[in-house]
This record gives sequence, structure tokens and C-alpha cells, in this order.
Amino acid sequence: MTDDLTRLNASLGDPAATSDGGSAQPLTRREARAAEGHQSRRALREAEAAQAASRRSRRASTSPSPAVSASSRRGVVPRPPAGPVATTNSAVAAAPKVPLRKRVARKVFPPIVMAAAAALIIGTSVPSSVLGDPNAPAATASLGEVASALDAGAVIETGASRAATDAPEAQVLSAAAEDASALPVASRDDWSVTSYAEMMRLRYGNRTFAYATTGAGAVRWPFPFAAPISSGFGSRAAPCWGCSSYHQGLDFVPGYGTPIQAIAGGTVTLAQQGGGFGNHVHIDHVINGQRVTSVYAHMVWDSSPLRVGDTIEAGDFVGLVGSSGISTAPHLHFELHLDGVPVDPYAWLVTNAS
Repeated sequence: MTDDLTRLNASLGDPAATSDGGSAQPLTRREARAAEGHQSRRALREAEAAQAASRRSRRASTSPSPAVSASSRRGVVPRPPAGPVATTNSAVAAAPKVPLRKRVARKVFPPIVMAAAAALIIGTSVPSSVLGDPNAPAATASLGEVASALDAGAVIETGASRAATDAPEAQVLSAAAEDASALPVASRDDWSVTSYAEMMRLRYGNRTFAYATTGAGAVRWPFPFAAPISSGFGSRAAPCWGCSSYHQGLDFVPGYGTPIQAIAGGTVTLAQQGGGFGNHVHIDHVINGQRVTSVYAHMVWDSSPLRVGDTIEAGDFVGLVGSSGISTAPHLHFELHLDGVPVDPYAWLVTNAS
């Protein structure tokens, strides 16, 4: 038995077990298991002792000393410790104390608010007639007088009995039969819708452009005969998308390919093919001491032999009636500008053409 204990201590690392200078003998399996259990129990006891010592040290560091408590009661602020102080999670996470006034307000304020809201809802939704008769006279007798009157056999009149007593007699309405033919008959007014284009046509389409010409003279019309005019100067219903609703010229419709003549002698200032006017020419004249510009537009492409700077006479060939540019049908768009300002060509030619 003594030898077994010696070998066990030697396996556990006891120096006394090998102090005799001999070497420890090998253990059996049973002895090895006992040695392992003994080591585990020793390690467990050492860990528990270390944890208990750690808790005692943390508790001693967090609890205030008697000297510090006495100084705090006297109003002396203690100095912080020189070294680091260990703190626990429970001390760091401690919630601040809520004052008594706030705790009372939290419990009392919600019921007061709910009662006020209920009173507001009742006061705004319940009619006043439910709580009393608004037409009842004010009470002038005391409770003692009312009690004595009841003892004497008096009858108190309520609002319902008063209403039944004071109700007026029923009224009877009689209506005599009338002749149905004498009654007025409702009729619908006649109405119609007129489009904007029709309104413009009614306003400007009834104008007449009658004139006579000999085809000769220093100032003449663009054609040697009275060509029809389809649209005059001024406001009109635009005949197409992109067409002007305020017409600044005359539209002559003598037919496609009809030759056009210059109204007077002058100088060509513009000869261009393109744009809304298509093939068009501008000619400057001096008539009665005033600069007059005549414009010939929508001519057949490449039908005009004129170039900028050419000098022409009255009646010279300008081009052929066409439908170039923005146009709905073959016509000559003719304009007159006096010192750069568009004027009514019809009124001007009637006054100045021979």
C-alpha cells in the first residue's frame, strides 16, 4: 500500500516521492486513472479558489470605505484614486434614479388627458336638448315651496304636457284642380355651334376683290388681266399647318404656270429658292418718292430668270405661278412693303395702278 501511494505521488509530481534517489515505478491502469482524477479535482479546487479571490477583490474595490462615506456626508468631495479602479458591468449599467415628481406625473397625467378628451367628445356631439328643455322658463321657486305645494295637492306641469296643451289646431289645405292647358310648357332654346374657321370665313370670306386693269402703265397689277383673289390682307383662318393666321399679302389664283409680271421698274434685291415662300423674288421700286418692295412667292421651282442686282422694267417676266414652299394649292402670294412695313396690296394697287 505504501508503495502504491509513493508511485501515485511521484506521478502527480511530488518531489518527496523521489527523494530517496530511486526512480518511480510505472503505474498500472487503475493507478493512472486514479492519478488523472486526483489532478482534475485539484485543478477544479484551484480554479474555484481563484474565482472567489477575484470576486472578493472586485467587491472590496467597488464598495466605498468608511472614510470616504464620512467625507461625503460632510460635503467633502473625495479625490479619485491614483491608479485604475476596476468596475463591474452592473455598476456601469445602473439606471439613474427618476425623481418622485416625474413618476407621479407619468401615472396621473394620462388618465387626466383621456378624461378631458372624453368630455370634449361628449360636449361637441351630444345635442343640448337631450340634457334639458331649452324653452323651459327659469325656476323661481325654492325646493321648500315645491314640497309644500305637492303636499297641498298641486300638479307639476311637465314639458310634454305643456306641449300637448299648447299645440295649435291642425290646418287643412285644399287645392282646386286647374286646367292642364293653362299651365306653361317648358321648351328648349334652339342653339348651334360654329367653328373658329367658319367664324373667320364669315368675317373675312365675304370681302370682294373686284378690280379692272389694262395691263399697261408705269405701275400695274401682277397680271395683265383681272386674276381672281382667294385671300386678302389681314386676319384669316389659317388654311394649313404652318400657314399664317394674319395674312400680309394677296393670294392670286390665275392657274398653275401663269406668267407673272413686275408691277413697276426697279432692282432685284432677293432671288431665293427655299423656306416657307419656296421660289420667291424681292424687287425694290421708287414710286412717288417712296421706297416700295414687291414680293412674289410660291413660284414654280427654277422658273424665275432674275438674279440679285438685275434691273427690270414694269411688265418684265418674273416667274410662273406655282405651289412651292408651304402652300395648299398653286397661287401667287404677293406682298407690298412701304419702307419695310407690310401694307394691303389690294388697296395700294387700286389707288396707284393704271
